[in-house]
Amino acid sequence: MRWMKRLALGALALVLLACLAVWFFLRGSLPQLDGKVSAPGLAGKVTVTRDAMGVPTIAGENRLDVAYATGFIHAQDRFFQMDLLRRVAAGELAELFGPKALPLDRARRLHRFRARAAQALAQMNAADRALLERYVAGVNDGVRALGARPFEYALVGMAPRPWAPDDSLLVVWAMYIDLQGNMEGRELARGWLREHSTPEQLAFLLPDSSRWDAPLDAEAIAQAGAPLPASAPDWFGQPAVRDASIMAASEFASAVGSNNAALAGSRTGSGAAIVSNDMHLGIKLPNTWYRAVLQWPDAAGGMRRIAGVMLPGAPVVVVGSNGHVAWGSTNSYGDYLDLVPIATDPARPGEVGLFGKWEKPAVHSETILVKGAAAETLQVSETSLGPVRDTPAGRFAVHWIAHEPALLNLNLRATETANTLDELLAVVQRAGIPAQNFVAGDSSGNIGWTIAGPLPQRARPGAASTFPLQDAAEGWQGTMPPAHAPLLRNPPGGQLNTANSRQLAGSGAALLGDGGYDVGARTRQARDALAALGPKTDEKGVFGVMLDDRAIFLAGWRERALKALDAQALQGKPQRAEAAKLLREQWNGHAGVDSAAYRFTRGFMWSVHELLFASANAEMGKQAAGATVAAANPRWQPVIERLLDEQPAGWLPSQYASWQELQLAAIDQTISDLAPGGKALAAATWGERNTAAIAHPIAAAVPALRQWLSAPPDQLAGDSHMPRVAGRAFGQSERLAVAPGHEEQGLFNMPGGQSGHPLSPYFLAGHAEWVRGTPLPLLPGPAQHTLVFSN
Repeated sequence: MRWMKRLALGALALVLLACLAVWFFLRGSLPQLDGKVSAPGLAGKVTVTRDAMGVPTIAGENRLDVAYATGFIHAQDRFFQMDLLRRVAAGELAELFGPKALPLDRARRLHRFRARAAQALAQMNAADRALLERYVAGVNDGVRALGARPFEYALVGMAPRPWAPDDSLLVVWAMYIDLQGNMEGRELARGWLREHSTPEQLAFLLPDSSRWDAPLDAEAIAQAGAPLPASAPDWFGQPAVRDASIMAASEFASAVGSNNAALAGSRTGSGAAIVSNDMHLGIKLPNTWYRAVLQWPDAAGGMRRIAGVMLPGAPVVVVGSNGHVAWGSTNSYGDYLDLVPIATDPARPGEVGLFGKWEKPAVHSETILVKGAAAETLQVSETSLGPVRDTPAGRFAVHWIAHEPALLNLNLRATETANTLDELLAVVQRAGIPAQNFVAGDSSGNIGWTIAGPLPQRARPGAASTFPLQDAAEGWQGTMPPAHAPLLRNPPGGQLNTANSRQLAGSGAALLGDGGYDVGARTRQARDALAALGPKTDEKGVFGVMLDDRAIFLAGWRERALKALDAQALQGKPQRAEAAKLLREQWNGHAGVDSAAYRFTRGFMWSVHELLFASANAEMGKQAAGATVAAANPRWQPVIERLLDEQPAGWLPSQYASWQELQLAAIDQTISDLAPGGKALAAATWGERNTAAIAHPIAAAVPALRQWLSAPPDQLAGDSHMPRVAGRAFGQSERLAVAPGHEEQGLFNMPGGQSGHPLSPYFLAGHAEWVRGTPLPLLPGPAQHTLVFSN
């Protein structure tokens, strides 16, 4: 028995030694926070101080030195995140994760973004190229300086690949995919509706505005409303097998995001404009954004300081303030992509027809490296209007503005040196980023809005271009001159705000087109909340608007449910009676975590959607991933509301005797979903469903590590169609409110910390405050660590 005890002790010792080895390895991949770094090529000294939350202030003697140090700390804190961004854009994930990543890689390779990045880099001006190269040098030195490779690479069994200048451009294309990547599915969904509806039915089903819209140039958009046809399409209201993935895709299509606002100096206590921004994205660890302050002497002999958030992998601040101007962005949802039908002719082998003209596509071989398997070669055919996409609906050339290498640049860096609103608006219209609603203000109190990023030039803009184009249609050709882009400056009300809905009521709307505008309720609610702040407000007041979780949009759906639950409907139906009592007594008008009434109301609305559109969603899903009625028309709720109000017999699905019966069926379905097995409806709170599932990507690849690579399962207040957008893994990726020149009073939140390393004290720093909505200072606190770079 003694030898067995010795063996057991020996085995235990080996396990402990292995654990210690892993621990020291993981510790070795933590970044260097203090001391000195020798960096040949610097013109002078650069100091990186970090506060108690790990937020860096990077101060140098010139912009190039600051770029180098920025690359160094980005790499040490977030290199794996940077690597995933470039691989997502380039279609190179299978090299890390094996065959399971091949479907995504194949889809991305169609766009050949790595080849386009090389072209964009060759066209870049010398100053931007120099900035990028210094940043890249810092990235690679930062990785090499780690005591061990980033921990993720040990888990996937790979070594990190060096960073290159074109990788930073791929990071921008990754954002194109995130912000505009659903446009193909949207067009195919709309194409399906066109093929399976009459023109009159389609006009009713796809309105171009809603009563909720709050455009920048008008109080509202007049709602004439398309005539209601006598009968519905054959597919409308047909029964379908319930599919959770389709419902999830529908809800995700409705979760468009981002709010921004600017209040003029006439509305603030300081006289400077106040700019706020919260960008709604998928939330994971580490967070999308990296907080930083960049600082160097300017040409006038002063000190230029830029505070805000950066995208790891790129050397510029995306949203923030430079002491003279502040800015924020929301996705613009314009029409930036065409699906151009391709014609073929047996008499013209190897050629394709586009708009009646024939050409021979170029064929490119794309090699996809696959971990643990043989490499795969993909043939990509590319026409003069973009790569060829084969779909169940037909063969198309994907004519996407993201395919133009000349449009990708570092012009956004001009935000660093702009001193006035007019200077800022003039430069951002030439920025090489996905087109954004750009709202800004300056220290003198001026505010303005424009579109930052390239816009396509259309000969005849309009609704027809938001479907797969028909043979005689014209697509976009070239880009709109920046001077022609819409712009608003200093409106009479002293405020501007956008939230992914239709921006303009006037003629400028046609210049942008409709790439999937939100219904507008969130924009209207934010606009009215900003107006209610009164004549003199501060950063705290503006910040609070982003935390507004009032359920104004859903209040009408609660009333509909209560009206349907009349005395006859409740007779002999105890669960319906329980639902009616819940809606009457527990509703407080907020998407709060304790509200079962809010969750039931929301579920009722989506159950009606499912009863009417499930069959169409199932068929559209065969055309493209994510193709749903909600993707085709994010304004579907007012369409259903009109049907429930007018109750046309020709649109009532045949399995129901009345519209009342249909609504009761939706209520019963909601009860079944929320209270299975007799569970009390009151226990089905919004927080129970809206529980955060925020994790590092490695948590999915190595589930055993999930508890160390995840945020707590916090219950989150907020939802779609209100300023406080919150989902389980989607929502406010940052919150910022700042007045340029008064950055010390600026406020900030972020769902994750600065570091991507679970052993770092900065991995989740600030997360609890983000959950509670407790604002933190925008600027870093006192220095806790100092790292000095010198030649």
